Amino acid sequence: MDLRKVKKLIELVEESGIAELEVKSGDEAIRIVRSNGPFKPAAAALTEASAKTAPAAELQPRPARITLKAPMAGTVYAAPSPGTAPFVHLGSEVTAGAILCIIESMKMMNEIPAQAAGRVVEILTRDGEPVTDGQPLFRIEPTAAA
Repeated sequence: MDLRKVKKLIELVEESGIAELEVKSGDEAIRIVRSNGPFKPAAAALTEASAKTAPAAELQPRPARITLKAPMAGTVYAAPSPGTAPFVHLGSEVTAGAILCIIESMKMMNEIPAQAAGRVVEILTRDGEPVTDGQPLFRIEPTAAA
């Protein structure tokens, strides 16, 4: 099964909020199970066939990704001021407490810090976009030292 298709299926499961998805196409099959905690990739996306042939090193569990959610409703800003560089980019290494974005709420600018050290693997909002309380903003893959 094409890796792009697997990634798309994972995104669909994530966006829809369903708990489980199983797809069979010919002799290929994939089962994606969503946990109640943070999104856990890799292990759920492997088919039985690829799991049997994959080297042991590839089957090592990766640390669970941390989803940073908006603590309040408002407007998200990626940079400290218009025309300046954003706080983080996709792939940026961050430390715990590092500012990831700002949420303007009730005319107050609230800095949103990283909860743990790691690498930014997903940015789920755009600069100037309105967000709701609890809306996912970033996904961070913790580093070994986190």
